[in-house]
Amino acid sequence: MMAKLRWILGVLALVAAAPAMGQETLNATTARSFVAGKLFAFRCFDGTYGAGRIFNNGAVTGRIRFGGNGLLRFVRLPEGTLYQRGEQICASLRGMPFDPCFNLTRTSERSFRGALASFGLGFMYCDFHRYGNTLLARRRAPQITGTVASGETPAAP
Repeated sequence: MMAKLRWILGVLALVAAAPAMGQETLNATTARSFVAGKLFAFRCFDGTYGAGRIFNNGAVTGRIRFGGNGLLRFVRLPEGTLYQRGEQICASLRGMPFDPCFNLTRTSERSFRGALASFGLGFMYCDFHRYGNTLLARRRAPQITGTVASGETPAAP
């Protein structure tokens, strides 16, 4: 019984000490400089995963597999999707009845956790890890051949 109590107290001590062990809550300005223009892979509490780039203007581009099943989908969210409200980062998403805001916590020099800040939904989170700075994938532009007279639009093969 005493060993079990010590184990539980040890776990609680680690959880309480976690912020002191390199985790830092990011305010909106720090978060923007930490993530803007960089490429991140992510995995969420529900199995959703993917990778993408968050741009300084609030746009997002990447690939996502919802719930860890189905097709890997390409997504492009327009400028202003992510925005600053006070010291939080929020998202304007079509079809949502409210704009969710996020608590961002730096977990290492290259990673952070984003958890929902609204309605006690902090258990809904995604862990983001920065990697490289290469593009995920680029669709090939159609090859255009032949000559084009002034004022005409070239046709793709």
